[in-house]
Amino acid sequence: MPERLARTEKQLGAILRQERKDQNLTQSALGVRAGLRQGTVSKMEDGNPALQLKTLMAALSALDLELVVRPRSKAPDFEDIF
Repeated sequence: MPERLARTEKQLGAILRQERKDQNLTQSALGVRAGLRQGTVSKMEDGNPALQLKTLMAALSALDLELVVRPRSKAPDFEDIF
């Protein structure tokens, strides 16, 4: 899997959803692997900002992913493009 950049909760949720689908898992199956309810997986994928760090780490582990923190790149803001 290529590296994917997430700067918002919505972007992170979309990345997790795509990875789950790439692994041919349902939300329920991911929930079983991570010890989460299907509804929690759904909220996480929707970018719910109230997501607990423990929940995120469980989902990342179940998807065999890891979190990397690095300085933010100086990519132009969306408003600067237009």
